[in-house]
Amino acid sequence: MTFLRTDSNNPDFVSLVRELDADLAIRDGDEHAFYSQFNKIDLIKHVVVAYEDAVPLACGAIKQFDDASMEVKRMYTSPGYRSQGVASKVLGELEKWAAELAYKKCVLETGVRQPEAIALYKKNGYQVIENYGQYAGVENSVCFEKKLS
Repeated sequence: MTFLRTDSNNPDFVSLVRELDADLAIRDGDEHAFYSQFNKIDLIKHVVVAYEDAVPLACGAIKQFDDASMEVKRMYTSPGYRSQGVASKVLGELEKWAAELAYKKCVLETGVRQPEAIALYKKNGYQVIENYGQYAGVENSVCFEKKLS
């Protein structure tokens, strides 16, 4: 498996995000429009795409949240590659990149209808925090943070 550090103009990232959005539209139902407004991918400077034999398997991105934090965005693994540790490796690459850029922690939001994502973040050392920003008071959202070493 190889990892490409790129930006949101990468066509493989764009394609994987289309798959992600189609999945989320089903999971989120009527709430999808609320979430999608916060998940635009234009101008994301820090994207990781995972490949195996030149096939894009998974992706994730980080963007500045505040002076000390990066927000993890657009995490997705194609269905045929799930439960193989791919998402954890992408997340690890994103955390490594954030640390290289001198950020102290990563934060993120995911939906309660995404139990696989919640399990992924807990397995990788993320702690549940109070819902932040636009997610405050949103019952379908769960927010996490992880301090970087």
